Amino acid sequence: MVTSVVFDVGETLLDDSREWGEWSDWLNVPRHTFSAVLGAVTAQGRDNAETFEYFRPGFDLARERQLREEAGRGEQINEDDLYFDVRSALSGLRELGLWLGVAGNQTARAGDLLRALQLPVDHIGTSGEWGVAKPDPRFFERLIELAPGEPSEIVYVGDHRDNDVVPAKAAGLRTALIRRGPWGFLWADDPAVRRHADWVIGSLNELPALLAADRSRGAQQSRT
Repeated sequence: MVTSVVFDVGETLLDDSREWGEWSDWLNVPRHTFSAVLGAVTAQGRDNAETFEYFRPGFDLARERQLREEAGRGEQINEDDLYFDVRSALSGLRELGLWLGVAGNQTARAGDLLRALQLPVDHIGTSGEWGVAKPDPRFFERLIELAPGEPSEIVYVGDHRDNDVVPAKAAGLRTALIRRGPWGFLWADDPAVRRHADWVIGSLNELPALLAADRSRGAQQSRT
């Protein structure tokens, strides 16, 4: 039975629209143009960081992040960036007695900003803090060390086929893909997602009922 649920961050808990908009403004690129190129990179299954190369070859993401900070235009995460269903879903999962975590490919600063939101979770970690990023198997090994239960009792929830669903399943976790954000919509019906995802959901609010039913089936099976 499921004991723990761990969430990706971007386009799972957070709407990334504002941050991508900040990057397009920083590069002096019209937001529609930036979004269109980002979409093309996404559709090809490539790392979204490659988007920057089209506008500024040799783009140094870490350096540009630092320059944004120094200019007072650094990364921000606030309550308005959370998707509408985040707090209600977390509360519903809490009522089931589940351990909840957040772990995604974000900066160390993003980890601090997420913790400042005081989400009802047991742990928040980012690739910037851990020194390893998805889809590296070591990321999921770290996650398994933190979350209670065997890997098959941990659910990882994300929007990305190649960073979330496929590597999490390879690590022995159960997986849920959320159909939102460009990746979630693009890959919801992808054959690899259908093979590796235990659930494909349209809202985080679906999770409490799904996991309650799953635990009930598990309890019944253990009695037979």
